[in-house]
Amino acid sequence: MIDAPWTSNYQPGVPAEIKIPDQPLTAMCAEAVERGGDGVALDFLGAKTSYADLGEQIGRVAGALRDLGVSRGDRVALVLPNCPQHVVAFYAALRLGAVIVEHNPLYTADELATLFADHGARVAIVWDAAAGKLAGLDLDRVIAVNLLEAMPPLKRFALALPVPKLRANRDRLHADAPGTTPWRSLLDADPLDEAHPQPSVDDLAVIQYTSGTTGSPKGAMLTHLNLYANAVQGAAWMKDAVDGREVIYAVLPMFHAFGMTLYLTFGVLKQAHIVLFPTFDADMVVSEAKKNPPTVYCAVPPIYEKTAKRAIERKVSLKSARFCISGAMALTDATVELWESVAGGLLVEGYGLTESAPVALGNPFWPTRRTGTIGVPFPSTLMKVVDPEDVTREVAQGEEGELLLKGPQVFQGYWNAPAETAEALLEDGWLRTGDIVTVDADGFTTIVDRIKELIITGGFNVSPTEVENVLRSSDAIDQCAVVGVTDDAGAERVVAAVVPAAGATIDDQQLRTWAKQRLASYKVPRTFVVVDELPTSMLGKALRRQVRDQIRDRALEQLR
Repeated sequence: MIDAPWTSNYQPGVPAEIKIPDQPLTAMCAEAVERGGDGVALDFLGAKTSYADLGEQIGRVAGALRDLGVSRGDRVALVLPNCPQHVVAFYAALRLGAVIVEHNPLYTADELATLFADHGARVAIVWDAAAGKLAGLDLDRVIAVNLLEAMPPLKRFALALPVPKLRANRDRLHADAPGTTPWRSLLDADPLDEAHPQPSVDDLAVIQYTSGTTGSPKGAMLTHLNLYANAVQGAAWMKDAVDGREVIYAVLPMFHAFGMTLYLTFGVLKQAHIVLFPTFDADMVVSEAKKNPPTVYCAVPPIYEKTAKRAIERKVSLKSARFCISGAMALTDATVELWESVAGGLLVEGYGLTESAPVALGNPFWPTRRTGTIGVPFPSTLMKVVDPEDVTREVAQGEEGELLLKGPQVFQGYWNAPAETAEALLEDGWLRTGDIVTVDADGFTTIVDRIKELIITGGFNVSPTEVENVLRSSDAIDQCAVVGVTDDAGAERVVAAVVPAAGATIDDQQLRTWAKQRLASYKVPRTFVVVDELPTSMLGKALRRQVRDQIRDRALEQLR
């Protein structure tokens, strides 16, 4: 029984605990198909798939995969953008008891080869434009998905016209993939017999690779229960969302843990009308909103900013958007104010990790929300804050420490990595997040920084996030990332990679003087390295490890 102070800040009606699912995701999907019927499940550039049609396609593709030898426990790799085939493939493979492994189709051949060598999938379902990247891998079958086939007939016809701009668009969306099996052939298979054994709720469902921002990517193992539980937790948090009535805009990639839960599990659970965007485009989103307004719009701060600004410019209403959760990076007051000036509900910040399927904390959809924090634990989720050097010692309230989590959404460990699993997952089921936080008396949690990204200079710990937040308020800076660089004497120095604002010039001395007015002197960057752009994750977050590698030599030269 959870009796924690933070539950008093929940929106009224949100339970402290959820009923833990006792059936697999495939049963959840089957229920959604039955209840959703002729209602729209998927909407891809205007081509609509009903829940009944979705169920039929899942059955046929499951039958085809069975005929290709896919069985319980086999890994099936998906290398797909957001598209209807992605949803069908996800549930078809799960129906056989197979394990989904998601991949970013924009990864290089080398990046994909590294992941395939780790998880060992023998069958891959891949966007045909990315199929060539798998050419050197030893696979039993590569199934190529043509995105054009999922589009409305008129759009397909237009893209076939001999117009240079249209031809360029067609070439970006589709490429010949010799030696592969076309996806459309799977839809001709006999449906899987309904008597085929369902997977168990405790079976492995997904291997989701972490971003690797603090080391090599690791495959987080998530069961049907982990993913189903997190979808139910999300439904409890968005308690006023109505089954069969919500319109969810899938602007985040489904190959990312946040997008997977929002669309592939929560969206299906709620029998929502899921509008699939193969990539984020503010103009495309705003145009869609004119004819099919969203009610659930979950994204990251840069997407909220771009969408709101474009809606204002084009005078398009977003008042339909009632449920809006931001994640992956800090949400500022300015972004909240901008979004809420055009939307119809609160914009709240949440928190999660791949290892927690992924959402673990969130701000309530209620006046108790506190911008600048990541909120309070979700239903059926516990947290504690400990000394990172001694995880058996809880720190005092308000003191900085490492956040630990426990709940039904916490993963089972890392694929083929027992040592890393033992480090992250304690024996009593607590997950070490690696995030340094503070928690107030009401349970609202504020991230200080990642343990492995803290900079230690002159014996002091420096939070890159804190320094970045200050630097971003300078009129001279558009984007920045703060890292530690070890100088010739072996001392770690604070260095900032900065993208100048339009028309601005970076003057190191002036910027240091300005920063010293806002930061302790040891936190002020010793030098600023000007770059044209920062390497970022798929969600737009600066990859500090890559930034450090990119600027190290220039930073050392400037520090000498």
